[in-house]
Amino acid sequence: MVAAIALSERGRGRTAPNPNVGCVLVRDGRVVGRGWTQPGGRPHAEAMALAQAGDAARGATAYVTLEPCAHRSDRGPACASLLVEAGVARVVAALGDPDPRTDGRGFDRLRAAGIAAECGLLADEATDAMAGFLTRRRLHRPHVTLKLALSLDARIATAGGESRWITGAEARAHTHLERSRHEAILVGRGTLVADRPRLDVRLPGLEDRRPRRVLLSRRPEPGWEQVAAPRAIAGLEGVDHLLVEGGAATAAALLAADLVDRLLLYRAPILIGAGRPALDDIGLARLADAHGRWTPDDARALGLDRLEVYRRRRCSPE
Repeated sequence: MVAAIALSERGRGRTAPNPNVGCVLVRDGRVVGRGWTQPGGRPHAEAMALAQAGDAARGATAYVTLEPCAHRSDRGPACASLLVEAGVARVVAALGDPDPRTDGRGFDRLRAAGIAAECGLLADEATDAMAGFLTRRRLHRPHVTLKLALSLDARIATAGGESRWITGAEARAHTHLERSRHEAILVGRGTLVADRPRLDVRLPGLEDRRPRRVLLSRRPEPGWEQVAAPRAIAGLEGVDHLLVEGGAATAAALLAADLVDRLLLYRAPILIGAGRPALDDIGLARLADAHGRWTPDDARALGLDRLEVYRRRRCSPE
């Protein structure tokens, strides 16, 4: 399942509105097929793995990060039916599919055909890998990552507005990797005017992964998609992963609306002093309200800089 989850990450940011699923077929202790959801959502991971395995799929165990779909569409057959036809002996899934067209029906179809079906293996890890699809299903909006590059004293620019470059080459390369994992990037009017950002992916081999550019503004801008208010991100069709690279006002607006699910903080070992703060007011009235919201998820060195990743703690869907 670890391998299936890793494969699912290859499709992250490219499969919406379908989930980015990974699948590994194992027979007699040997991997006979691997697959992940392809760009645009088809072929599905199971179909890709079965095609690679061929006759070796008969009697195999399929490790898949999401319950195999049970509904047929104009774009292809149901994966549960493909697994039955291939003669697999066992299916182990990390998560059930919340799509009402499947939601247990995939497992039912497998079991009706005499295939052992299990669910729950590495569920937390699979949830992280498919956060965009699951957030769209549960909260009816994209999964939002807020990226901030800041100094040790939490400044994102000098007092005169200079911000290139706060972080070093390694941190900037990591930002481009993150861009490649999102369908769209959002900035505010201030960032647009000050930086005229390209928001492309400048990493060898990933140049084709060009996210859509979204502007948070009531005034339209040629060449940009637009949302007039933070909650309007829910209407961005085909966007399950949204990266926010705006300035202090845009970041604060998304945080104040409680729309941020993940924080990427790139800290450079510099002090700026009287510069521009990372955030405007986010609407907290009491210090106690700031606690318990964020959970540390990762921390690492990127050259001289340091990356800190935090996840929003949510007790239940909104």
